[in-house]
Amino acid sequence: MIHHVELWVPSLAEAARSWGWLLGELGYEVYQDWPGGRSWKAGGAYIVFEESPAMLPGGHDRMRAGLNHLALHAGTQSDVDRLTAEAPAHGWELLFADRHPHAGGPEHYAAYLTDQQGFEVELVAGTP
Repeated sequence: MIHHVELWVPSLAEAARSWGWLLGELGYEVYQDWPGGRSWKAGGAYIVFEESPAMLPGGHDRMRAGLNHLALHAGTQSDVDRLTAEAPAHGWELLFADRHPHAGGPEHYAAYLTDQQGFEVELVAGTP
């Protein structure tokens, strides 16, 4: 079971805007908050976003070795549809629009979104 995931981001303010909205919609609550970072928790696991002074330049690229995306349970297909429709107002862009919502295959209902810092999230529907 995952304890936590920590992502280093170039802009904590941007991560708080996009991820804060999304995680709040998915039932996460702010867990920790300090000048260089913030985390959101659901159940026993939490996700940390940190603007670390130790971060090397170059930015994140989901197409390089490392984290490609986080896949999160997002409720029903209707929930995924609602989040997908609202996401652009919060800094998210839909990936694979030509295959949405079945970019992961005909039996897999999900939205693949990317934020303005290049991080991808997959919102997975568990039930119709």
